[in-house]
Amino acid sequence: MKENMWNWAGNYKYSASELHNPTSVEQVQELVARNKHIKVLGTRHSFNSIADCTEALLSLQNLNRVIALDTVKNKVTVEAGIRYGELCEYLHNHGYAIHNLASLPHITVAGACATATHGSGDRNGNLATVVDSMEIVQASGDMAVFSREQQNIAGSIVGLGALGVVAKITLDVIPTFQMSQHVYDNLSLEQLNEHFDDIFSSAYSVSLFTDWKNANFNQVWIKRKLTDQDSEQVEPEFFGAQLATSPRHPVPGHTAENCSEQMCIAGPWHERLPHFRMDFTPSAGEELQSEYYVPRQEAYRALNALNGIREQISPHLYVSEVRTIAQDHLWMSPNYKQDSVAIHFTWKPNWEAVKQVLPMIEKQLAPFQARPHWAKLFTMQPAQLKPLYEKLPDFRQLVLHCDPHGKFRNDFLTKYVIEN
Repeated sequence: MKENMWNWAGNYKYSASELHNPTSVEQVQELVARNKHIKVLGTRHSFNSIADCTEALLSLQNLNRVIALDTVKNKVTVEAGIRYGELCEYLHNHGYAIHNLASLPHITVAGACATATHGSGDRNGNLATVVDSMEIVQASGDMAVFSREQQNIAGSIVGLGALGVVAKITLDVIPTFQMSQHVYDNLSLEQLNEHFDDIFSSAYSVSLFTDWKNANFNQVWIKRKLTDQDSEQVEPEFFGAQLATSPRHPVPGHTAENCSEQMCIAGPWHERLPHFRMDFTPSAGEELQSEYYVPRQEAYRALNALNGIREQISPHLYVSEVRTIAQDHLWMSPNYKQDSVAIHFTWKPNWEAVKQVLPMIEKQLAPFQARPHWAKLFTMQPAQLKPLYEKLPDFRQLVLHCDPHGKFRNDFLTKYVIEN
């Protein structure tokens, strides 16, 4: 490659010798057919080697159009390189929405779905759960369709980049809606013991943030869906937490300028569900990220286990976020058959220090069968991770069927998926 290729956070350097930027699906097919090894880059928001390749990388940044909006079946079909910020603006302008969004609107639809990236909400599945169908360029360069109609979608949506290059993707849409967002300060961890369901069921989307310096959550972000704006009442206290008097950034000490609107100001769904605005640098910027999913019923015990090592966690941490995600039926989703709680860590950019802390976290969470986010940093060995995925043997067979010669394979996939 003519330039050094790094991921968004700057912690991972890709090892490919070529980078291609096709402008049509036909070009994608030709590139896939003639390369021995090839992988796809989205917006480079992966923090590990899941998207790396030693030969060729393929960027879909030029394939970012909305192809069709079906107002009868309530579906939207897009090219795989489109980002959520771009798609959401289009949908809202046409009277539609999608069920949820991640913290960042900057990521691609296809990349988020391939790794089961999620938002928050007791009844909200991860972003892949609204995929109706996908068109994938397979190793030969030919197109294959995976869809609900053909009943072959459950194993392919969270595909980890192992099945081919997603060219088009069709999602379920719903009518557009308005939301408001407000923040409370200082919620005691102990409140989750008796009030976990009350806290996380209190709104459409709820996020708890802590820097693990004590047994408190610094902030509670509450995102409400508005049906009658005039009837909304915001209490000054929320399970002992106090209503914030000014906008907040999740990371203590950072200005809230790049965050989505707070203070109960009503606005479109796509300007409230993400934590950060599309036109600003998201999160802390230069950072590392890890995330682990535990069963919802074990969440309080898991958080208490982490509280026991907070002195090891907090010096290296910007902030940690806790969210709920509804269960799904997608084979490689961390939420497969499991209502989950995701415990996310945004780390300071010191990999050597973080690398020492992650095994401690994983040890504390091991009794709760914690599953790591596929595209973030973890140190779990395959022998620990593989038993957590009931459908991994079936997914392995699907990968070997779709890509028998390993064109889309890399060290990450070989280690965690292919090797028995």
